Amino acid sequence: MPSLREIYKQNVGQTSEWSMMLAVDHAQDCYVYTVDGRQYIDLNSGISVSSLGHSNPAVIKAIQDQASKHLHTMVYGEHIQEPQVAFAKLLLSQLPEQYNSLYYLLTGSEAIEAAMKLCRKVTNRFEIVACRNAYHGSTQGAESLRSDHEYAMHFAPLVPGVKHINYNIDADLNRITSHTAGVIIEPVQAESGINPPQNDYLRKVEARCKEVGALFVLDEIQTGFGRTGQLFAHQKYGVTPDIFCIGKAMGGGLPLSGIVSSQQLLSAFIKNPALGHITTFGGHPLSCAAANASLNYLLNNEIIDHVSSKEAYIKSRLSGHNIVSEVRSSGLMLAVEVTRKKYLKHVVSKAIDLGVLVDYFLFNDKSFRVAPPLVIEDDVLAEGMDRLVAALDFAEARYQK
Repeated sequence: MPSLREIYKQNVGQTSEWSMMLAVDHAQDCYVYTVDGRQYIDLNSGISVSSLGHSNPAVIKAIQDQASKHLHTMVYGEHIQEPQVAFAKLLLSQLPEQYNSLYYLLTGSEAIEAAMKLCRKVTNRFEIVACRNAYHGSTQGAESLRSDHEYAMHFAPLVPGVKHINYNIDADLNRITSHTAGVIIEPVQAESGINPPQNDYLRKVEARCKEVGALFVLDEIQTGFGRTGQLFAHQKYGVTPDIFCIGKAMGGGLPLSGIVSSQQLLSAFIKNPALGHITTFGGHPLSCAAANASLNYLLNNEIIDHVSSKEAYIKSRLSGHNIVSEVRSSGLMLAVEVTRKKYLKHVVSKAIDLGVLVDYFLFNDKSFRVAPPLVIEDDVLAEGMDRLVAALDFAEARYQK
């Protein structure tokens, strides 16, 4: 009889030739358990999705309660569903009054697609400006924001009208002009290896957008819900985007995304044409119930207050290692850069062997990602760091002469 791994490879569509192939049995708190009984400390959080760890009791109860009432009843926007209303009310209560509307979607990519459409519809302009070495999703529109031609050429032609600038480079801001419908950037560049804004860069982008009448859009899909040490990264860096996209941790482990803006802007989807953006599963009641429970838990347990101290601890444990050249961070989004590219695969694979989950970046081949659940306990974090240091030691020893 074929094994679970063999059936997986034969019948489940693959994304690469280098799948981690971790056969998950269950997950609890900050641990993932495989079918062969191994326990892993999760320092990846499913790329910042599982911010409250795994199987949070409050989230599980909300899911169970909602499942007993109803699941999908009609495409988003046609039925009033209490979980959608409850979460939107709670989220918007945490934001300045100009953010008075949440448009529900399903995935981060779809949120970016909707934001692109909204920019063009509202401004009656064509051009979208994005940053090089950014990742906004894998649908055709979101992929069109990606700058590496060697990758994108395989899916050409992409959506036209996209222009790229370099993140944190002030001189490039003059490329944002009166032809620009919207500027879509990450407040902290993630896949380039965690690069926070420098020298008030985001404020300069915001000012330039206002100057030329372009919409300022932040992709908060990965940075949102406490990951950077505030509820949203734009609050940390002192800017007020016209639109911001949310997802990942939003659904408490279930798929959910959205765009947050004003009723004035989001009403552009209502007419001319009607149904300007529609989605079947956006705002799914099960996901919204999980999101509401997750946000309540996040806000009522002082979780965000401890992000900075955990960030500092991780940096203190890893920064001084012989093969670590730099640790970049914004809250509990960290990139650990090694001194030589050849070390990287040995650190990541050895870490997994030692029972700790970390990951690579798309656009940085000398750094690995550390993004633990925000709720990780101090003793678990310390054990995770011990194992990472051992993995770094292993990579260093492997190349000693």
